[in-house]
Amino acid sequence: MIPTDLTLDLLSPAKINLVLAVTARRPDGYHELATLMACIDLYDRIELRFTGPDIRLTCHAAGIPEDETNLAFKAARAFQAAYRADRGASPFDGLGIALHKTIPAGAGLGGGSSNAATVLKALNQHVPKPFPADRLAALALQIGADVPFFLFGKPALATGVGERLRPWPELKPFPVVVVFPGRGLATGEIYRSLNLRLTNCEKKLKGFLLKRGVFDAAAHLCNDLEAVAVKRCPDIALIKRELRRFGALGALMSGSGSSVFGLFASADEARKARQRLVAHAEWHVFQARIMA
Repeated sequence: MIPTDLTLDLLSPAKINLVLAVTARRPDGYHELATLMACIDLYDRIELRFTGPDIRLTCHAAGIPEDETNLAFKAARAFQAAYRADRGASPFDGLGIALHKTIPAGAGLGGGSSNAATVLKALNQHVPKPFPADRLAALALQIGADVPFFLFGKPALATGVGERLRPWPELKPFPVVVVFPGRGLATGEIYRSLNLRLTNCEKKLKGFLLKRGVFDAAAHLCNDLEAVAVKRCPDIALIKRELRRFGALGALMSGSGSSVFGLFASADEARKARQRLVAHAEWHVFQARIMA
């Protein structure tokens, strides 16, 4: 059992999708994907305290649930149940989760999935008999399609629903500027509205793979969900234009939106672009770097 006097202070990173090709719709309602993902050094902070009764979660950010619908809460509950089933004992008596959000919700940056993976990793590192990597990854997939990627934590080409991961060490640690337009989008709605006959990123991805992973920010950035999302949030197209105008090598919506990121040649150019973009008061602008 994890000691009751233990407190953990954890960082939970965001991600961006440099390529997101939607290749098929599955009978279970999910979609088959091929996506190149990377974490960036934009973080939520999570504090775990192993005291009190049962599992409790607090978060003061607007619109973030504090109950069992929160993915960090789900991760703790799923880990507790699996540990009891596999090891015959509870990993903790009580767990308090304090979630300090920086990553915007509904932004396509994977904040909730990252929070879940961060909780799973931390719990597994502190129990007497930790789960092997494949068991923890299977548990992560039960919580959400992006959670296994955050367990992996390095640039990867993800296929299936996102659970099959191939490391991509060739990706450079590009400086990044991320812009959240101030309103999120619902992932399910974006996917349901996608017309698979109009997607074209799979062809771009194949061209990129033929070049053995040498990523060209101007040529290879592609997201099949972007056209659908722009209809619901026109600022996405405006942000892309502004990022390019201020020197981005390329710009793209991340995930199912609504955040847009630009890749830059240097941290100084990214900093200058960020300084100009913050003039849009309704936008939330972050500077980061790909964690390669």
